Amino acid sequence: MSFAEYGSPHGGSWVAALAAAGAPPVAPDEPADVVVDNLGLMHDADQAAAVRERVARLRPGGTLVIGFHTLRAIVEGAQWNALRHGHFAYYSTPALVGMLETVGLAAVRAWWFPLYGGTVLFVARAGGEQQESVRTMVAAEDAAGVRDATVASLQWAADRSTTGVREFLEAERAAGRPVWGYSAPSRAVALLSRAGIGLDLLPVIADGSVAKQGRRTPGTAIPIVAPDALVAAAPRSVLLFVDDLLPGMRRALPQVEATGGRWLLPDAVPVRA
Repeated sequence: MSFAEYGSPHGGSWVAALAAAGAPPVAPDEPADVVVDNLGLMHDADQAAAVRERVARLRPGGTLVIGFHTLRAIVEGAQWNALRHGHFAYYSTPALVGMLETVGLAAVRAWWFPLYGGTVLFVARAGGEQQESVRTMVAAEDAAGVRDATVASLQWAADRSTTGVREFLEAERAAGRPVWGYSAPSRAVALLSRAGIGLDLLPVIADGSVAKQGRRTPGTAIPIVAPDALVAAAPRSVLLFVDDLLPGMRRALPQVEATGGRWLLPDAVPVRA
């Protein structure tokens, strides 16, 4: 069984796992038995062409594996800063089932994962038949109103989040309690820029990625440092910009809470009355 992968700037490559299982990768543009796209499709400006390209890479009887962040999770989780430049599409489960049908593929199996509040993985094949996992997921999202869902609530979420974080940082600065940030993803840039937060309110962000350390966040010039610097500084509060990381960070850096500090998530910072 051979495979081809369409990469994503969000990471999560399957190459190592598939190679370890004995599946050889094919050369660029060659057909494969399995084509994997995990969080990659949304970055193509021409969605129709991108779907056709992936299907064209399949050998007869081949399988397309596609992972995506669901629109339902974005709306229900008020994830307004998931919407940003570089993303050309956001999919509900029923919508992506329909997109695949237009190119002759049937979504035959589906799995839901808690990543980003709701990530779905489809397996699709030509001539396949939907299994219960797909039908159940489509029915659940239909019941939630995803086909006619409004995203206007995300504007309210953006206003609340940026106001709350800025007011919290201003209050902590006035009280003489410096706040550090942790994790420097692209979604943090949207939050910090929209809230007008710079070095005066958030002097530094720590990140475990060596590639980011020594750099600065775009638009704000906040320096990015190694986690060891955060531990040494022992700030009262650490603003964590990726919710999914919280359990892991508590295990990886227990010193934060052991020295009286606390982890805070942007959406959990209350807006002052």
